[in-house]
Amino acid sequence: MFWKRKPKKQDGQEATDSAAEAAADQEVEEEDSAEADTADAKEPVEESAGTDVAGKADAETGSSDADAPEESEEESDGSEDEKKSVEEDASADAFADEGEETGVTGPDADKITRVRTAGVFEFDGEKHDIVSNTWIVEADDEGVIVIDPAYDAEAVLEAVGEREIYLVACTNAYSPHIESAIKVAEESEAPIALHPREMRAWRRHHGAEHRPEIEVEGQGALDIGDLHIDVLALPGTATGTVGYYVSELGVVFSGDTLRKGEPGMVGSTYVDYTTQLASIGEALLSLPPDTRVLPDRGPATTTGAESKNFDSWV
Repeated sequence: MFWKRKPKKQDGQEATDSAAEAAADQEVEEEDSAEADTADAKEPVEESAGTDVAGKADAETGSSDADAPEESEEESDGSEDEKKSVEEDASADAFADEGEETGVTGPDADKITRVRTAGVFEFDGEKHDIVSNTWIVEADDEGVIVIDPAYDAEAVLEAVGEREIYLVACTNAYSPHIESAIKVAEESEAPIALHPREMRAWRRHHGAEHRPEIEVEGQGALDIGDLHIDVLALPGTATGTVGYYVSELGVVFSGDTLRKGEPGMVGSTYVDYTTQLASIGEALLSLPPDTRVLPDRGPATTTGAESKNFDSWV
């Protein structure tokens, strides 16, 4: 099914769904699973074959020939050099700062901009003052993707500037990830992407009048502008939490699943810690070790740096 927002756009198709993921998911309300909206995001959003992200990681990281004794010492040195390189890259990251001041940082060398905004997140009867990261990723010379639009739509739109917004992508439907989604999307009549299992939470916050147009699930993919984006299933903080991995930039937007030095908490609790750890280990830490992790809160990190912490979380 195709859906057109205005004449200047071209038709497009939503991200592909994973049959394996659907089989593993828990039961979804009939009204949610029965509706599948599609959208085009100014640039074509094309169906892509299910992407084996773990396979990509294996191909990129590779392994050396352990049977060559004359190279074993060099391999060891190379491994140490790689670890140092990962640590140096993390410390040099424009988004590695530990502060929580609101404002705009970037764009960095990958043409990614961070907008930090402050707000109140209410969960399980408690209110939390937080500072959230919204990510603006340049898709081509004319447009961007906005990931997890948080508490200040005006600040996000100011950082976008004159560029067109092709897509608003949310990692789940907690308010720090969707608070400004409608206002930001309306600026360019951009579609909003969200996992179908998050629709109930979306309606509680935004009502049923304007629901996300693109349903994304693990092993799906989006082609927006010049970027190919793999959708990673990251259940744990919510059943429909996803991440967005851009291999050509070497970056993954992890939402609240993984933050620097820790699995992300929802408010002051872990919703499903075991499932969240599985998502981190299988979907995120299987990516190349120099992959930058850009979370919903706090500083950037890398998959290599967080792999060292994983055993202490289990």
